[in-house]
Amino acid sequence: MPFSALGLSTELVKTLAREHYAQPYPIQEQAIPAIIKGKDVLGIAPTGSGKTASYVLPLLTNLEDVSEKKNRYVKVLILVPTRELAIQVNEVVKFFAPYVSHWIKSMAVYGGVSINPQMMGMNNVSVLIATPGRLLELVESNAVHLSEIDTLVLDEADKMLNLGFKEEMTRVFELLPKKRQNLLFSATLSDKLENINQILLHDPLVIKIEAEEENIDLIKQNGYFVTEEKKGPLLRYLIKNKGLKQVLVFTSSVYKADNVVDKLKKNGIDAAAIHGKKSQQTRNEALSRFKAGKLNVLVATDLLARGIDIKFLPYVINYELPRSPKDYIHRIGRTGRAESSGEAISFVTEEDKHHFKVIQKKMGKWVTMIDSEGIDLKGF
Repeated sequence: MPFSALGLSTELVKTLAREHYAQPYPIQEQAIPAIIKGKDVLGIAPTGSGKTASYVLPLLTNLEDVSEKKNRYVKVLILVPTRELAIQVNEVVKFFAPYVSHWIKSMAVYGGVSINPQMMGMNNVSVLIATPGRLLELVESNAVHLSEIDTLVLDEADKMLNLGFKEEMTRVFELLPKKRQNLLFSATLSDKLENINQILLHDPLVIKIEAEEENIDLIKQNGYFVTEEKKGPLLRYLIKNKGLKQVLVFTSSVYKADNVVDKLKKNGIDAAAIHGKKSQQTRNEALSRFKAGKLNVLVATDLLARGIDIKFLPYVINYELPRSPKDYIHRIGRTGRAESSGEAISFVTEEDKHHFKVIQKKMGKWVTMIDSEGIDLKGF
């Protein structure tokens, strides 16, 4: 089915053709017509499946007919868990917004930077992309009002609900009009997401797009049995001995991310970490350098890595295993994209062995394991 059959505005369809978007992704094909008709939607689809455009395009089409509105009363609210994702979504909105007949202003707001420019920039905003904490600060300052929201979007809803945002989101929900369109999108479906689905959504269209098996097949997976104290030397050995470039390393905590980066730098490897305790400018610079291939290693937690979207990322290393098999697949799915092969490497301690067996069983693939005891790590 072509984009022209989904109900999008003529100019958006022309823009998609001009930018070589030949066919809609499966989630776009199902979600776009439903959103244009005003239906609630629960969309579960893997990263890289076109989720953002699946709600941005129809929302821009619907916003074309918005009449003169009161200033600082936004019409569309998109809630996201991280600053990086807020910026990423806003970039998509800003790219397509000029191609609709009605002038639309969007803005991304998030913590970690001064609130004053965000307060001043809120004039005439129709589409607001926000992290919950900063949104509530802006509401308390009367910089923005939520009583006339037509559509609420929760992007990466599972992560938002699992990472301590529940109290803030409850406060946000209390400020919204009861009659509105609700759109929930996520890469995974958790029990908490199903619970909030029952509260928020009214007769929703439920879309579940499974990860394409061939994407995982393109990824070469290896694992190393290693003790905790030898993880650092093993990481440095692999990067130096194999000449690995553009490596995304996952850790489970901010502390560990910083620690790994410090040790890499001391050993002459260009590396940076992204997490909530870094300034926004520092994080943006690290992401830009990594995407451009100018930074050899980027160390991130699962949450912060959501904003990393690189077509030909060659290496992913699980310095620490994720809690769930779904997160493991999400992590390694950062490589092996766009029909290009990639390599995923996992460090497995004695304590991790049972958990890693569960991950492999759920994934339906067994990973080739190597005992690091046979590797000379002296000097690394």
